[in-house]
Formats: sequence, C-alpha cells, structure tokens
Amino acid sequence: MLPFPRARRHLAALFLAAVAVATVPAATAAAAGAPSSGWNDFGCRPSASHPRPVVLVHGTFANSVDNWLSLAPYLKDRGYCVFSFDYGRLPGVPVFYGLGPIDESAGQLSAFVDKVLAATGAAKTDLVGHSQGGMMPRYYLKFLGGAAKVNTLVGIAPDNHGTTLDGLANLLPYFPGAGYLLSTATPGLADQVAGSAFMNRLNAGGDTVPGVHYTVIATQFDEVVTPWRSQYLTGPDVHNVQLQDLCAADLSEHVAIGTVDRIAFHETANALDPAHATATTCASVFD
Repeated sequence: MLPFPRARRHLAALFLAAVAVATVPAATAAAAGAPSSGWNDFGCRPSASHPRPVVLVHGTFANSVDNWLSLAPYLKDRGYCVFSFDYGRLPGVPVFYGLGPIDESAGQLSAFVDKVLAATGAAKTDLVGHSQGGMMPRYYLKFLGGAAKVNTLVGIAPDNHGTTLDGLANLLPYFPGAGYLLSTATPGLADQVAGSAFMNRLNAGGDTVPGVHYTVIATQFDEVVTPWRSQYLTGPDVHNVQLQDLCAADLSEHVAIGTVDRIAFHETANALDPAHATATTCASVFD
C-alpha cells in the first residue's frame, strides 16, 4: 500500500486513463440522452440468456444518471435490460440524492423493482449498487419482502456495516457544492455511521438472508468506507472480492470503483451470469 494518499490518487489516475479509453465513447453516448438512451427502456424484454432485468442503485450524493454513465452501457451492450432510479431526495435539494432516511429509500427501491418487473414480465430482478446503493437494498431484502423478487445483489464498495462521518465527508470533493449538506438534516448520512440504530437493526441476526446471491467488490484503497474489510458480508451464498486480488495494478478508490473501473465491471458481469463467468484480470480493462 502506498503511504501517501496523493500518490495513490495520481497512480490511480494513470491506471484509470487506460480504463477511460474503453469507456468514454459509451459514456458520452449515454450522457447525450441518459437515462433514457440505452437504459431505462421500459419496452425492453429480457432475453433467454439474461432473463432478469438489472436495477442499478446509486450511491450517496449521486443520482440515477451520473453514477452509471459507464456501467449502464457496459451491461446494456452485453444484452441486459438495465434500469436506474433516484432515491433519498431531500426537499429543496436537487441533483444530490441518497440523503433521506434509508428505510424510506428502501421503500422507493421496492416500488421501482415492482415497476420494472411489471414492465418486463420478469419474475425476479438483479440489483447492482454502489456505496450506499450496495447496502440499502439489504434493508429491502430483509424487511420489505425483496428476497422473493431478487436473485442477486452485487455491492460495489458498499458500507454494509457503516463507516465514520469523516469517511462520508471524504465523498464531498467528488461532488462540488454538496458540502453544505453536512450542515443540514441529512438522515441518510446519519444512518450510515457505524453503530447507528439503522445499522444495528440491519445487521442484527446476520447480514444476509436466504435465497439471494451476494457479491461484494471492495478496494483496499477505499477512503470512504473504513475499514474497507467492513464491506464484506458473511453467509453460505456470499462472494467477497478484493479488487487488487483481481488486478494488483488497480488503485481505484471508493468513487472510481463504482463509476469507471472495468475490472469491477467485469466482476459484476460474472456475478450476474456465473454460468458464463470468465477470469477477471488486468486485461479485463479492454473487454
């Protein structure tokens, strides 16, 4: 591990430059008409090879578009019906979402999953979430009946057991203008602090439920969810992955792993279709 955060960020930028070569064209196309161009097509019908629609769940301070400009086209190009939505909006706060009470956000996820299933005719969906979006669905699965409607949950850098407020504050440089939200009522942040009443309830009696396949993809350079191993889940149907075990040259931190990292994307695709999984390596940047 490099001892200096600035050096790590510099090297990560060099690595992600190679990632950008593969992702920028798709991201640019998606941005031109996102979120309705390429994904959020409610006329999409799942194929026999990919029978479950994929619902993408954004992270804290993010939204249904900016979090997924790379991953949504990546999955769409591989034949999936892909959907995303906004949750956790605070009154009078535009653009920056995932800030409302997380139990209420889980209810919004429940309603959106029902909408997707009704539109596509599928029996179940798969969920892929980044940061809070990888953790919040677990409330839906555990308390709101979601386990009957979800086959797989992929959490990319999820704060499954909470983090510190200092860790959440490390997100702010990535979202200019969001700093003022720390001085207002943001229950979605308070719920994510380790040891909060929400976290204690979510993880009481175990952090998984039967019938759902779980994959967690984490990076050792995560500066938001700390310690980074707290992202891991336990249970008989859990696959915990450290990004650097797949590609030691990948220095992505909390935001990059879920927004532009093709190594994480490849492992996500493996989790969604394990019967056709292929080895995830540094070369997966060019898939």
